[in-house]
Amino acid sequence: MSLLAEDTDVADLGLRWKPGFQTLGTAFLTHLRPTPLPDPYWVGHSESAARELGLPADWRRSDTTLSALTGSLPIADTNPFATVYSGHQFGVWAGQLGDGRAILLGETESGFEVQLKGAGRTPYSRMGDGRAVLRSSVREFLCSEAMHALGIPTTRALCVTGSDARVRREELETAAVVTRTSPSFIRFGHFEHFSANERYDELRALADFVIDRHYPECRATERFGGNAYAALLETVSERTAALMAQWQAVGFCHGVMNTDNMSILGLTIDYGPFQFLDGFNPRHICNHSDNGGRYAYNQQPNVAYWNLYCLGQALLPLIGEQEVAIAALESYKTVFPREFERCMGAKLGLADTRDGDRGLIEGALSLLAKEQTDWTIFWRRLSQHRAGADAQTVRDLFADTAGFDAWLLLFSERHATVPQALAADLMLATNPKFVLRNHLGQQAIESAHRKDFAGVATLLKLLETPFEEHAGQDAYAGFPPDWASSIEISCSS
Repeated sequence: MSLLAEDTDVADLGLRWKPGFQTLGTAFLTHLRPTPLPDPYWVGHSESAARELGLPADWRRSDTTLSALTGSLPIADTNPFATVYSGHQFGVWAGQLGDGRAILLGETESGFEVQLKGAGRTPYSRMGDGRAVLRSSVREFLCSEAMHALGIPTTRALCVTGSDARVRREELETAAVVTRTSPSFIRFGHFEHFSANERYDELRALADFVIDRHYPECRATERFGGNAYAALLETVSERTAALMAQWQAVGFCHGVMNTDNMSILGLTIDYGPFQFLDGFNPRHICNHSDNGGRYAYNQQPNVAYWNLYCLGQALLPLIGEQEVAIAALESYKTVFPREFERCMGAKLGLADTRDGDRGLIEGALSLLAKEQTDWTIFWRRLSQHRAGADAQTVRDLFADTAGFDAWLLLFSERHATVPQALAADLMLATNPKFVLRNHLGQQAIESAHRKDFAGVATLLKLLETPFEEHAGQDAYAGFPPDWASSIEISCSS
């Protein structure tokens, strides 16, 4: 029976809902309602995400929609729930986890799950309060939409709503709710949960659900003797490898790559202490809580493989033979370097990479790491140089100008047979001018705390079209101020 059966005051968002994850049954989830927040207000919203979801054009004009997306008013035809999962956190088995502050409203007929993050306690909140704070909510909202605009697979964020209700982290902060959307929020940890507890019927039901909904081609595979579960592991491995290549190429650090933060669809999920690189330091750690550097930028591809190995272990009761599971993971080792080289080739204006291009790529990375040159600004200026700007704008980024000139000569020689216009267009469409730097997010958050949301809206507009020039907005594409290095982002949110 729906939890909304006795309600007479419900919101109709204009969406049609269909049975989804909840059809798996009560072993996988707990039905519950969000916990209301008082006096909600809009903080930010994405019309792009609204269109993808299929919301009507006037969706944001209703106070009932505002209340509903803050968890204060039930939504018609939904039966909200939180899901249970387990996982490895910082390489250590953490046991049962789950949606501790995220409540899933359901799945729309267009195939998107809609989830309220920060909507109150659930049975899986452990010692938490089930809330999210404004600062982390604004960061997740902006970064979800920024990644989507960069062409990187990700969950999306429809909106952020705020309230003056107080929650305690290191200090008292105001609460907020992020409305997130995704084809699925299923994580590696969902499989780990049932496998670790030897609940193999549920494990099989979950795997079958994922295959039937998202990977039907695994049923028809001839690989691994027609083993659909091994094919699932291989396909997820390949999607994850491609995602890691995109992260590395754009200079994105996730910060908390626990197995419960890894999407079964190869999406970027759970934006916590993330960061886009400023100066290029391959060993950069963006998470202040990561004392050992497990999730440093240069460790992300290896950690992803480790997490996939954990997924393989979880699926082993279905796959049957460990040798088959290991074989299914092998494609990661070929897909990641191939995709990374492709992504880096595009950054260099090369639609097709050749055998010698790896040296050109490695030379650029070595040059940038030596002086910790700003990642985004270097690639954008190089793109503009290929489009006709003076090379001095790029040379100015380096103290070792001789080293840069030697590399630029190799770059120019490689481009001797590449049409300039095509190369320039590719580079300018690959190397963004705008990314969500920590200090930009911090400035928008500080304004939002004063209930000035113009900074959130302006930043969103730039991040939605990050490859465009946006005349008059160069301040958002400049070098970070000195104080930016003192910003500490941790797992606390």
